[in-house]
Amino acid sequence: MTGAECLLRTLVACGVDTCFMNPGTSEMHFVTALDRVPEMRSVLCLFEGVCSGAADGYARIAGRPAATLLHLGPGLANGLANFHNARKARSPVVNIVGQHSTGHLRHDAPLTSDIEAIARPVSAYVRTVERVEEIGCETANAVRAACEARGVATLIVPADLSWSGAGEPVSTQSAESPAAIDSSRLREIAAILRSGEPAALFLGGRALWAAGSASAARIAAATGVRVFANRYGARYHRGGGRPSPLRLPYFPEPAEAQLAGLKHLILVESAPPVTFFGYPGRRSLVAPEDCALHVLASPDEDGVAALEGLALECGLSGEPANASSAAPPDWPAPGPLTLDAIGRTMTRLLPDNAIVAEEAVSSGEPILRHLAAGPAHEHLPVTGGSIGQGLPVAAGAAIASPDRKVIALEADGSGLYTPQALWTMARERLDIVVVVLANRRYRILDIEIERTGAGEAGPRANDMLDLTRPNVDWAGLAESLGVEGLRAATSEEFTAAFRSAVSRSGPILIEAILE
Repeated sequence: MTGAECLLRTLVACGVDTCFMNPGTSEMHFVTALDRVPEMRSVLCLFEGVCSGAADGYARIAGRPAATLLHLGPGLANGLANFHNARKARSPVVNIVGQHSTGHLRHDAPLTSDIEAIARPVSAYVRTVERVEEIGCETANAVRAACEARGVATLIVPADLSWSGAGEPVSTQSAESPAAIDSSRLREIAAILRSGEPAALFLGGRALWAAGSASAARIAAATGVRVFANRYGARYHRGGGRPSPLRLPYFPEPAEAQLAGLKHLILVESAPPVTFFGYPGRRSLVAPEDCALHVLASPDEDGVAALEGLALECGLSGEPANASSAAPPDWPAPGPLTLDAIGRTMTRLLPDNAIVAEEAVSSGEPILRHLAAGPAHEHLPVTGGSIGQGLPVAAGAAIASPDRKVIALEADGSGLYTPQALWTMARERLDIVVVVLANRRYRILDIEIERTGAGEAGPRANDMLDLTRPNVDWAGLAESLGVEGLRAATSEEFTAAFRSAVSRSGPILIEAILE
């Protein structure tokens, strides 16, 4: 058995059975070993940023890691932006990177680089395999590290270790469960809630899933504590009448207004809320200066169990919180296509239990507000702010859960970073509806150029925010990559296109041309 085959069989034995890959010469023994390990699903991506983003989306939905296979340091570098997002999402990923054969490294060949240095900023664990006899153990250790750290574990494999004879594959033990929350902490937080001072829960991580949000809603109903959500949490359960904590706004002024007057902010699997960027004359923290921060559960602890324990400490029974009574919105009025019209239509037609991978940047809020009143669904938002995650995350989510409809809500500027994901959607016949919000502009930067005090945008500055001359033909681009492309410029056209798309299987893209 070669080292490459041992690596593959160890991944499968450890529960990692999907690999998003863009291989090169140093990974050819891994590629040929795929035919001897049919349990591993191999998914070809045309750009490494699609590999890393798809692995992120897969992990968010599956709750376990996929693998990526990348070619040397430059291949890894191409995937860094979405590994950054995966790190912020705390998604477990086993990142396999091929290296030159050990005897070749001293010659500083054209593709030679310091792979460990490139990997370290986005990885919770980095290791280069040094002996072929250890490749099984090293692979199992990487899987365990990815699961325990809930992050990217990078394993670097020299080519000669891939082609050399190796030992038997290894299976890893299950990752340890999060530690229980100390009862004294629960008593301390419960006392704060009973004090009557203005307080809020700030949820992140798994506390944003249905069970966590439900416990938080019960506590809020009984104590008057407010409940907010970290807008950069990896996975929200929304809709279907379930309690939905309020996401803090993107910009600091409305975020500060939401938290104004608080004396206590209780963190549940989240760091304190900060502004996305630093602005002249503004604080980075958005909680009031005299607001005390308390940790109910750290990001490495079990926030759902902590909220359940807090509810018991507050004397609450296990009865569910009252369901939301928000009615779905009316159908949009006829006329030019707007974000409001898109939100109304999507809410009326969204399939039950859909997954919404959203990278709408400046355009998402009007749509997401409507979707909160729609059927039960899961929302996968932007986590690390490195754009180009939306389409790959949707692809990974669809592979992780093939029985559910995935909606990719994508800004046109962000989508142009990783349009190669459409090809993978077509090749794998993934059940995804891509909605591209085509305003033909980096619209968010229109706002930021004013907020940062950079001055008025003249003609040359405006050119750097403009996505015309030429317009990108998204429907045509989709067709060229094997995905059916539709176009809508009115609310009537969008409703017809979205209705048709969600009624069929396979990938379909709708270019939503905004007025």
